[in-house]
Amino acid sequence: MNNQLLRTFLEVSETLHFRIAGENLSLTQSAVSARIKQLEVELSVSLFDRTHKQLKLTAEGHRLIKHANDMLDMWQKTKQDISMAKQDSSQLVIGAMMSIWDIALHAWMQKIHRNIEDVGLYTRIYNPLELRSDVLNRKVDIGFLFEPPIVDLLVSRRVASIPLHLVTTSKLSVTSQRYPNIVSVDYGESINEEYRKFFGGKNLAKHHMSQPNITLDYILEAGGSAYLPKPMTFPLIQQKQLFEVESAPVFYRDIYAIYLAKGQKQELIEQILDLFPVIKAGQA
Repeated sequence: MNNQLLRTFLEVSETLHFRIAGENLSLTQSAVSARIKQLEVELSVSLFDRTHKQLKLTAEGHRLIKHANDMLDMWQKTKQDISMAKQDSSQLVIGAMMSIWDIALHAWMQKIHRNIEDVGLYTRIYNPLELRSDVLNRKVDIGFLFEPPIVDLLVSRRVASIPLHLVTTSKLSVTSQRYPNIVSVDYGESINEEYRKFFGGKNLAKHHMSQPNITLDYILEAGGSAYLPKPMTFPLIQQKQLFEVESAPVFYRDIYAIYLAKGQKQELIEQILDLFPVIKAGQA
């Protein structure tokens, strides 16, 4: 299937307007309309409902969005993989949840760059369910998750145990042990349970956020307290923009890498996973 048709479809599905999609793609409105019609003929379905004033996706159009994105991603990966082969290099596709990128993977990727020359990285943000599926389907070489799946075809390797400590923007909160404007971050149920124990079984959080980086930005702007990854907060503590509550317990969030057992790239995958720091005994 023509990738240009898929890209045009995705643009129209985003804008719901042939003219605007054409402007974004540097095409005429009639060219956009012709491409969509060609795609509909190839698939033998109507992708858009044109009977109303505003263009609407049909049920078939909605279903095509994910397939179109997957096909374009796979084509991009294929082009990069072939290009790498010409240069005698390897490509690895790496997927992870946004929060894992924020707290564990940026520094690791820099170590790959410094230590392994002949490897190219292609990265994507995923939710856990899609990530497991794409690793099994060979669309992703390495996935990073908080909770590893128990699947015979996959290797699960614990690569990091990130310390989460209570920080606050108010030095007074450290000495008074009172924490106004507490923000709860979702690190999974096991950490949430430990959090509730520390606060006497009560959920004192005023706000609940899914991403540590969003939480950090929020408390720096509005003031407050939160459990955040130590690598993320260390420079701000040094600058006295944040203060660590040393009397509060430190929790640890494990991160796992998953990849296909006996896959073609297993040796390279294990080589780059060895670049993670050694996990200290007792961190679980």
